Amino acid sequence: MSNYPTTRLEICSRFTSTIRFTLLSLVLLGSALFGFTNTALAESADRDKPIDLEADSVKVDDAKQISTYSGNVILTQGTLVIRADKLIVREDKEGFQHSTSLGNPTTFKQKREAKNEYMEGSAQRIEYDGRMDKVQLYTKAWVKRGEDIVHGDYIMYDANAEYAEVIGGTKSTDGSNSSGRVRAIIQPKNKKPPEPDSNKPNTTKPVAS
Repeated sequence: MSNYPTTRLEICSRFTSTIRFTLLSLVLLGSALFGFTNTALAESADRDKPIDLEADSVKVDDAKQISTYSGNVILTQGTLVIRADKLIVREDKEGFQHSTSLGNPTTFKQKREAKNEYMEGSAQRIEYDGRMDKVQLYTKAWVKRGEDIVHGDYIMYDANAEYAEVIGGTKSTDGSNSSGRVRAIIQPKNKKPPEPDSNKPNTTKPVAS
């Protein structure tokens, strides 16, 4: 095992697919939660951008195929930004990638393709299982797309099964965890412009005959 203190790190190439798959799953998670499918997803140009990773320190265990990035972790790839206190990346014996992002909170944000809006989310822990192609957000979790947002104590998306689930937390006795219920705010797809005020005087000049 090696331990390399650093302030700027280029992520190992064998872990690049983990971040890309995690990103895709997060974007698909937003798609499933907000009920849209045939729309542009993440910025496609991001996948060809270099992955830049900053952290205070990194530990690499080649025997177990685990890398742990700690301390103000910031991962950037194009418009994608992931922030965490700790990022753990692991490759299993079959070559599947797994990652755990920890923080108070850990967050992600990425611009949507051909749209001036972002897909973003937050939780205390975000886990990605490359074998199952499943992403899970734990504790104080929320996912936002544009002005649409969903809150829950647990948010999950299974890409293979195309299945999403949101679970509310248990209401605490001290009232610190609000109602413990799932909450979603979804804007109308086609907002109508505001109606003109009929009480205002008509200032339109008459057309000359």
